[in-house]
Amino acid sequence: MALTPIRRRAATGLAAVALAAAVPLAPAPAGAAIRDGATFYTPRPDHGAVAQIAQLTAAGQYRRAAELGAMIRTPQAVWVTGGSGHALTQSVKAEVKRAAGRKTVPVLVAYNIPFRDCSQYSAGGADSVADYEAWIDAFAAGIGDHEVAVMLEPDGLGIIPWYTTINGDQEWCRPAEADPATAAADRFAMLNHAVDVLTALPRASVYLDGTHSAWLGVGDIADRLVRAGVGKADGFFLNVSNYETIERQLKFGNWISKCLHYGAAGPDWARGHFDWCASQYYPADPTDFSTWGRTDAWYAENVGDVPADRLAHFVIDTSRNGRGPWTPPAGVSWPDPQTWCNPPDRGLGLRPTTATGDPLADAFLWVKTPGQSDGQCDRGTGTGHDPARGGIVDPAAGAWFPEQALELVSHADPLLR
Repeated sequence: MALTPIRRRAATGLAAVALAAAVPLAPAPAGAAIRDGATFYTPRPDHGAVAQIAQLTAAGQYRRAAELGAMIRTPQAVWVTGGSGHALTQSVKAEVKRAAGRKTVPVLVAYNIPFRDCSQYSAGGADSVADYEAWIDAFAAGIGDHEVAVMLEPDGLGIIPWYTTINGDQEWCRPAEADPATAAADRFAMLNHAVDVLTALPRASVYLDGTHSAWLGVGDIADRLVRAGVGKADGFFLNVSNYETIERQLKFGNWISKCLHYGAAGPDWARGHFDWCASQYYPADPTDFSTWGRTDAWYAENVGDVPADRLAHFVIDTSRNGRGPWTPPAGVSWPDPQTWCNPPDRGLGLRPTTATGDPLADAFLWVKTPGQSDGQCDRGTGTGHDPARGGIVDPAAGAWFPEQALELVSHADPLLR
């Protein structure tokens, strides 16, 4: 029988505080909410994958067909991106009951926040705060008392409309349809509502967006996580839909956890000063992994050896990071390389597991569905054609990308079996 994950969301956790100040009142005692040894759920495959396997088989390309078959049989997340009311509740309920029938834990991605992806490739989402909160309520009703892991709004903290960062910089996401005076506060309010509703479920593990090590600095994302209610959640997720390496994400995740503790339970004069935290950008050099020990040393000196059950935990998306991030060819002059968007010749990464070897890393998961496009990338050329892929028009975000799917299985590390 599945054991209910241990909860440590006591009142002594990182407090939900006024958004203007967002200074936690106490450290967050966290536990590994995803049950050790859990077997994760494999959802029904993308129709594009099934069609591609049939085409390869018909063409006699049996090895490639078998590799794609192995890929779609690997546990991966279910993305819930729309719907409403009773119909949404019933669709979520059907998925989690199917997983329970197989004695597996489903990973659900809640992806419907207003101004999702700043209305770019993955544009969409609810129309208002009220609509989103109703959507979350219906989503949670479908989960009920089933055991699930929820990844709450990828990019939801990495891209915030009309947001001023902890360093006083105004971010680039400024949609005309959003109210500049309220958009950022609304984002945090919606995420706090979602955390409150989802963590009230008896067997739901909830993780917030922690971006990845080639994006926000440690202090910046720690501050955003606190504002979004990480002290009430089970932790944060890293690298969703991206390609950064495991070794970098493990360090990044540990630093975020220790920065959260530093800003919450450090010296009185440091309380709330997540901007003082060391990061991948300083004293480390983000381009030279051999320097990242400098940031380790900062945390050793300023935070010390804190037990794992007193630090926030995290999970890492390993679906496409087998070969790490992509570097554009030397000599190209594209306005924006978009290294995150359908980079060529990447590979599947480590298979989903709770055996991470790191006390703060609850699991490696396949959150992004491998084989689905990141969007119609054009490397900033404005042409709609992808020069990194011979000038083709990439499939729309979420659509099946046969060429990329074959690359992922061909370059998988470890190899598919």
